[in-house]
Formats: sequence, structure tokens, C-alpha cells
Amino acid sequence: MHRSVRPGSRRGRRRPAAGVRRVLSPRGALTLHDVDGAFLFAVRAALAMGLVALPIALAGRADLAVYAMLGSFTTTFGRNLPYPRRARVLAVVAVAMTACVGCGSLLAVWAGPQRGAAGAVVVVAATALVAGAAKFVCDATRLSGLGAVLLLFSFAVAANASPTPADVLPYTGLAAVGAACAWLLGVAGRLVHPDRPQRLAVAAALRALAELLEASAAGAEVPRRIRHRATVAVLHAYRCLGCPPPEHDRRPGPRHDAVFLRLTDLSWTLLVRTARQTPDDPARTARLLRRQARLLMDRRRRIPRELRELPLDPGAPSPFRTAGRGAPRPAPAAAARGRTAAERATELLIGLPNGPRHRAALAVPALRMALGTGAAGGVAVLLHLQHGYWAAVSAAAVLHSVNVRTTAQRAVQRTLGTLAGLLLALGVLAAHPSPTALAVVIVALEFLLEYVVARNYALGVVFLTPMALLLSDLAAPAPAGELVLDRVLGSVTGMAVGLLCALLVVHDRAAARVEHALAACRAAAEQAERSLADRAGPPPPDIQVRLVETAVELRDADDAAAGELWPAEIDPSELAAAEQRAYVLLDRLNRRRPRS
Repeated sequence: MHRSVRPGSRRGRRRPAAGVRRVLSPRGALTLHDVDGAFLFAVRAALAMGLVALPIALAGRADLAVYAMLGSFTTTFGRNLPYPRRARVLAVVAVAMTACVGCGSLLAVWAGPQRGAAGAVVVVAATALVAGAAKFVCDATRLSGLGAVLLLFSFAVAANASPTPADVLPYTGLAAVGAACAWLLGVAGRLVHPDRPQRLAVAAALRALAELLEASAAGAEVPRRIRHRATVAVLHAYRCLGCPPPEHDRRPGPRHDAVFLRLTDLSWTLLVRTARQTPDDPARTARLLRRQARLLMDRRRRIPRELRELPLDPGAPSPFRTAGRGAPRPAPAAAARGRTAAERATELLIGLPNGPRHRAALAVPALRMALGTGAAGGVAVLLHLQHGYWAAVSAAAVLHSVNVRTTAQRAVQRTLGTLAGLLLALGVLAAHPSPTALAVVIVALEFLLEYVVARNYALGVVFLTPMALLLSDLAAPAPAGELVLDRVLGSVTGMAVGLLCALLVVHDRAAARVEHALAACRAAAEQAERSLADRAGPPPPDIQVRLVETAVELRDADDAAAGELWPAEIDPSELAAAEQRAYVLLDRLNRRRPRS
């Protein structure tokens, strides 16, 4: 086990008890986040569920409508992705969601979990494997949101049903229809507002830069988290604009694309320049950035005209820009030398993992997910819970996090949200609604869930809890008291087992990732300094890509390790100095780049 302890390390002196108190702190659990485009996204999710499920319920087969609803969960993925990539991601998710329902149904036919304990144990083991695999893939591809939990839920519902062999194909087909409808609605926005994801991403970058400038205007040192958030927002804007690696020419796009690109380049320049200096009037600049962000969100305004109100010189282009038309293309040898950097830039832009060490760090949360889900499901089998898979799903929901601290926060959020959600579910069930009315209520809950879950997970659980209860009641009606009791026992069991699993599966992968990220950031900085010392010409663009990549990874790795029982035993001042050095060098490199 490789762990370097440095004298004077603030983290190295922490005692185990202090570490447990630190990671179990609920601070931040009830924080509300700003989310753009939540209303339209929630409308799309509700339509995806209702367009397929409601006609089936009206036809008198409400039990079959459940499987179409499971497939429609596809729409919850790819919230902020541009339409071309969203189409690809949703297609893969649609196949995965359909496969979860189909494989779960086949397993239910073969194992028969309702017929005996042996079959129930087999289903629990399979559920744990699905949970771990879904967690790893969602983390590796950086698909945020409920992600793996919804895939697991679809599999668990199908695997714990009582289908016959003849039911497998209809169940799978209905899930496929629901997933296909979700895919169509997910990409149909391109016909109405084709540049909406770009607008949202660029507006978010402008607001993040405004927050950075407001922090610098206060006179104190800008917190690292604010600069990191601004960097991630700017990189996401470039990703949404489809910027290729620097080795390739970029063809001019539509008029609005050029405006979005100029605003993103402006954000990049402000980001790197504020590492050494701020504008003469940062407060006024921040107000202009926020006003421009509001104009971007209003599709009725003419962006090019309003853009002139920003009296800011974007300066040198970003590292993802190439020279204008007529600029020479890089020689094949140069392109070959830069291919590794280009691949890293592509990974950064499309959100893939950064390397083997990163993937190794992601394996531990996936292992926790699998073990916690399996253990919770096993306890539910021992307790003979009627809906035992709720315990497994609750454990997965708590463990759908990056470290122990966020697991504890999820436990707090899920506890509070479940209590409120159970009261809501009791109110609905007390009215004894018809199956059709029940389906309508579920669609309404899906809208509310998707509208609030990105703001705070606890708010999402308020509507997720009754939705799960009503889905179960729709598939197999049961007394309201029995459903609520099973939900309470399953939630308590799952949350307790999940939190215990997070505390017991201790590792130092996250700490090793920080050490590697710090070394990589220092190496990139040294490479940048050598390039700046060379007066032969402008520095290669891939150096900036490497610098920003390592700076972002350093912050992400430190945040992940800070929430573990074994944090990185590195003096925080070393991490702050390395990150600051990277941004200062980015500014110097940016000034040496040729203008478009």
C-alpha cells in the first residue's frame, strides 16, 4: 500500500474517530442547486412515460403499463448533452434498460424468487452484480443523475415479478417501446430548439465566470472550488459546441455557433487571466456576464446584437481553437507527436475516464454498491419482506455516490425524503384510485421527480418514494398498510446496510489517485515552462490541454479523497500551489498563442 506521509500534513494527523465524524457529517445534504432547463426536461420525462403507459392502462392492462414505464426511464439520462451525443447515449441506455427488463424477466421465470428462498438468493446475487456494473459504467462515462439506480430498479422489478415464459417477450417489448418513445422525445427538441443545449452550457459558463469575478472583487483569495467549477463549466461548453482536438481544423458552423464559440472563448480567457489579475471593474464585468447569460436563455433575443454590450477583449484563443482560415495544417509528424494529448483532450471533452488509476478508484465505489446491494437484499430475504428488492434499491441509492461523505449525505436525504414520500403515498392510496387514475398519478410524480431531483436529491425522493410504491401497487395490487410497512422496513434496512458497507470497505485508491494527479500536474507545469522558455515559436496547443486536464483531475481527485476515511496525506497547501501554478501558466501560454 503506497501512502506518502509528509511532515506537517494536516490530514495526516487526523485520528480515526475524527475521520469518521468528518465523513459522516451531513453538511450540505439539504443544499439547493440551480438547474437550467428543468421544466422542459421534466415535461419530456412525463410525456415519455405517459404516451405509452396511459393507453395501456386505459385498455385495462395497467399491470403491463409498468414495464413501459420502466423503459421510459431512459429519458432521465443525457440531461445536458448536445443532441448528437444525446442521441447516441440514449440509444445505448434504451438498449440497457430494455435488457434489464428482459434479463430480469427471464431470471424470474428460471429462478422463481416467489417460490422459495433459493430462487430469491439467486435474484439477490444477480441484482448485486447488475448494481455494481451499472455503477461503474455510469461513473466511468460520467452520466450524472439517478443513473445506475434506475437501471437497477428496472432489473429488480422484473426479476421479482411472477411471469410465465410467455410473458417475457411482451414485457421486454413494452420496455423497448417505452425506451424508444423516450429516445424520440429526447432528440425531438432538435427540431424545435436545436441550439438549446449549447445555450444552456454557454450560459452556465458565463455565470460560473461571473461568480469567479465576484469572488475576486471581494478582495480575498478566490476559493479553489469556485475556480474549479468555472473551469468545468467552460470545458462543458466547449464539449457542447463539439470542439475537436487542436490537431484538426474546425469548420465554421451556423451563425449562432460562432457567437456561442466567441462567448466560450471569452470565458476561457477570463478564466486563465484571473489567475494573475482581474479586470479593472470585476463587479461590472460579472454583471455583464450574468446579463448575457440571461439573454442566452431567452431565445427571442438577437444574440449578436446583445453581444456587443460586452466590452471585453477575448484576447488569445482557447487551446481548443485553431488558427483562422488559411492557417497551415500541422505536419503528419507533429500530429503523430500530439496524438496522445489529443486523445486526452477528447477524453476530457466527452467525459471519459482519465486513465487506469482513475478507473481503479472508480472500482471501489462500484464494489461498495455491489456488496451493499447484495447484503441488503440478503437481509430482506431473511426478514421475508414481500417487496425485498426495495432494500437492495435503497442501499444502491445511498451508495450511488463518490465517497463515504456523500454516502452519508445520501442517507440523510433519503431518510427525510422517504418520510415525506410515504405520507404522500398514503394519501394517494387512501383515495382508492382506479388503475387508470393510478397511472396518471405516477406520470405526475415522474414530472415532479425530474423537476426537483437535480436541485436536491431529498426533494426527488419525496416523489420517488410514492412513485415506487404506486408502481408496485399497479403491477400487483396489495393492501396499503402492507406496502407502506414493506417500504419502511426495506428503506431502513437498505440505508443502514449501505452506510455500514461504505464505512467497512476502506481503501486508499482515492489517496493514491491524488498523489498521481499531483505528480501529473507538476509534470505538465514543467513541460509548459520549458515550452515558454523556447522562443522559437508559439507553444503547441496540446500543452494547454494537458495543463487544464491535470488541474481539473487534481481537484476532482482531492474532493473524492477528502470524503474517504483515508484521505490523501498531502499538505493542502501543496495541492493549492500546484493548481495555482497550472492556471498561471495557462495564462502565460494563452498570451503566447496566435490570434485567430
